[in-house]
Amino acid sequence: MLSRRNRLLLLKMLSLFSIVRGYNVLMIILAQYLASVFILSPDLPLREVVLDPSLSVLVLASALVIAGGYIINSFYDSEKDLINKPHKSMLDRLVSQRTKLSAYFVLNFLAVLLGSYISFRASVFFLAYIFGIWLYSHKLKRIPFIGNLVSSTLAITPFFAVFVYYRNFETVIFVHAIFLFLLILAREMVKDLENIAGDLAQAYRTIPILYGTLFSKVTIMFLILLTLVPALLLIRKFDVGYMYLYFMASIVLLILFLILLWKAEGKKHYIWLHNILKFTIVAGVFSILLIDIDLVLNRLF
Repeated sequence: MLSRRNRLLLLKMLSLFSIVRGYNVLMIILAQYLASVFILSPDLPLREVVLDPSLSVLVLASALVIAGGYIINSFYDSEKDLINKPHKSMLDRLVSQRTKLSAYFVLNFLAVLLGSYISFRASVFFLAYIFGIWLYSHKLKRIPFIGNLVSSTLAITPFFAVFVYYRNFETVIFVHAIFLFLLILAREMVKDLENIAGDLAQAYRTIPILYGTLFSKVTIMFLILLTLVPALLLIRKFDVGYMYLYFMASIVLLILFLILLWKAEGKKHYIWLHNILKFTIVAGVFSILLIDIDLVLNRLF
């Protein structure tokens, strides 16, 4: 049996993992490596990519900045989250605001330090990324649509870092990026519908609060229809291996999403819609393996 002190320590560790969204950070790390192997450097040997120390440092630094970003976001949204996410908020409050800020500065310092291992420009990149996340959390997230755009841009920034590292400028990569960006942007706007109660209480000026839920639904529908364009291009115009199966399935899922969107009336329905988009994004990470299934099979067997 764990002592009371050890139980409290374990709960605080779980709280910190919840605050930094550890599962999201791990997923982004996996996505960066899979994108590096199968999309950005398909001609390089798998071992050379995975064991590249510069790539490992780049991925780790990105993960630290993202974790720090979740911390500062939690710091600013602590009151709002009490309304929107009461259970998660109670767990997160086991870690004091002072501890959150200390962890935030340590993580960011380590990220910039790691960036200096690659180059001075990498350090500047991570400093700019850190500043962008802080500015979003402190100011920009309260500005309708601008906040959604900035949040979506910050979400794909780690992939931009890897993209620049490999200097691969093929069109197919940009189409992949547009597909992901539009999905994330639509998800951000669904989250605004999901969090109306807390946003109203904290005087956030989100799209559904300013223009109504109908306008939000129309905007989300427009974004989802736009998302179908890169999905169809990736199926018909580019060689993405067996990943075309993922894009076909995602089109079906997104059409179902549109049907459910118009029937949605409350927070429970918006959570379902949010989860559909989240599942589509996560499934897309693992489906990267389908781009070169022969490489995967050869490595496994």
